Amino acid sequence: MKKSAKTIGKGRVSRRSILKGGAAVAGTTLVTGFPTVWAQNLKDITLNHTGMSYSTLPDIARQASKDLGFKVEMSVVDHPGLINRMINDPKSIDVADMEIWQTKIAVPQGVIQGVETSKVKNWDQLTPLYTTGVFNGKEVSREGDAPIEYIYLDAVDAKAFAGGQTEFATFVPGVYNADTLGIRPDLVGREITSWADLISPDFKGKAAIQNIPTNGIMDAMMALEGAGEVTYGDKGNPTQDEIQKTIARLIELKRDGHWRALWNTFDESVNLMAGGEVVIQSMWSPAVTAVQTQNVPCVYQPLKEGYRGWGNGLAMMAHLDGLRRDAAYEYMTWYNSGWVGGFIAKQGYYSSNPETAKAALSENERGFFYEGKAATADITSPTGQKTNSAGDVRDGGSYEDRFSNVAVWNNLMDEAEFLYSKWNEFSAA
Repeated sequence: MKKSAKTIGKGRVSRRSILKGGAAVAGTTLVTGFPTVWAQNLKDITLNHTGMSYSTLPDIARQASKDLGFKVEMSVVDHPGLINRMINDPKSIDVADMEIWQTKIAVPQGVIQGVETSKVKNWDQLTPLYTTGVFNGKEVSREGDAPIEYIYLDAVDAKAFAGGQTEFATFVPGVYNADTLGIRPDLVGREITSWADLISPDFKGKAAIQNIPTNGIMDAMMALEGAGEVTYGDKGNPTQDEIQKTIARLIELKRDGHWRALWNTFDESVNLMAGGEVVIQSMWSPAVTAVQTQNVPCVYQPLKEGYRGWGNGLAMMAHLDGLRRDAAYEYMTWYNSGWVGGFIAKQGYYSSNPETAKAALSENERGFFYEGKAATADITSPTGQKTNSAGDVRDGGSYEDRFSNVAVWNNLMDEAEFLYSKWNEFSAA
């Protein structure tokens, strides 16, 4: 029998059109007692968790397998690789670790099933950034793919997003962050306060931007709008004309020698910054951490225009049933029960269950990563390497400060095909 949803609250969920063709782009208490179904029935089960390298981590698989009593395996792909596997080889995945924008392809294709929120035991503890779209008393920005717009479905087998909060979810909220620019404070030579600094002539030949079109274009738009060169209607969903203007300016800057590099990988961004070839660039939080572990000063700089937010979620593939589906529910509950939250905090990321994440950290770590307090002792990465010294304050301040200031969310834009075509022109210029 088809399970349908009851709307359990009003939501401001937009029904912006999905790209035609679908696949155009190939609480303070730790949750315990896993698993709740008979362990002997689950012990022979293996779940495959597939996603991007920054969140699909062997350490998480090992700890999950240890705690849950069945095996969790990780499979790493890139953004188009995940979409391709979900559509063309869906049974090779059990739990898809998707970025929010990827749901706009997965849901219409019918390759995932709705998550019954009542079966995720800590659902009510999860961050309202996702579940209600209100954070710290303020509505979350709707520019781009805000999590609230894509998290709810009307039924287990729904192929469209719901118009409000329901008892079925597209995914269980996972890892998320608010991205900004990375800088070398010892080399920039002045204060950095705006996205506009990314395109400042002061940093000609010393700036870099990520060569990921949907992310790179947003960084560029934040910079151009911050500099007063272009005003956008919605930086998360620009028009063809806005894309054209942005790319034309990027090409102009490239031909003028402004860009030292267009980086494609995490490692490239780390090496550019650690070696001093670049002093300001698009950057990811773990890359900043990786530079810091080399005893090189690197700051994830708060900027007056706000952050570019993004988020992942754990979705269940449509083929899961019986004990394998039970195991997936156990895993998704475990994922937000504390251990993962503590681990990813040390990478600079945030858990969808902040309270259990904080409980998994020391008082010093909790103050540094979540509360905007100065470290009272050294701060280390998940692998134990020093990243910060006593007295340091985390870039961007507290959790509330950071996520109260998200300006735009990563997005699969309506004009994505046009964007990719124009971005190729920029890359080749």
